[in-house]
Amino acid sequence: MEAHALLKREGFAVASYGTGQHVKLPGPSLREPNVYDFGTPYKHMLDDLRRKDHELYRRNGILPMLKRNVAVKTAPQRWQENAADGTFDVVLTFEEKVFDMVVEDLHNRNHVQLKPVLIINLEVKDNHEEAAIGGRLALQLCQELEKTEYWEDSIDDIIINFERQNHRKLVYSISYY
Repeated sequence: MEAHALLKREGFAVASYGTGQHVKLPGPSLREPNVYDFGTPYKHMLDDLRRKDHELYRRNGILPMLKRNVAVKTAPQRWQENAADGTFDVVLTFEEKVFDMVVEDLHNRNHVQLKPVLIINLEVKDNHEEAAIGGRLALQLCQELEKTEYWEDSIDDIIINFERQNHRKLVYSISYY
């Protein structure tokens, strides 16, 4: 969501999705996460966690994160249930297992339009500091992709230059709609 918020502020048309079965937020212990269905409004999650333990969720950064999310979109959406949202030029993931799930899902769809989609994984640790860095790197990458008329012709160079400049390894694949 950090990347979504930053890209949106910078004028990119952006959507964001999860790939799991549920939305899981840290709870009072590792064995007690807060679990919500996709589509549950962020406002509901925010109110729920305030009721459960305002101080704990403020201190661990979950309440500020949810406040940001409320300003970005109404509720989390699931990638596998949102094929009707249309096609994308680029799909960014921030965890390799999510990348694998998106690639698999796209490969299993009917490829009617034969419109290419670039899927890139930029590995980011799931914490507030890394999310801020990952958001800036995602913006930089999207700006580089937007500079070229046909990313298909220059994707290898864009990836190599990005990796050299940022000392981050990217994984990418191309699929079709």
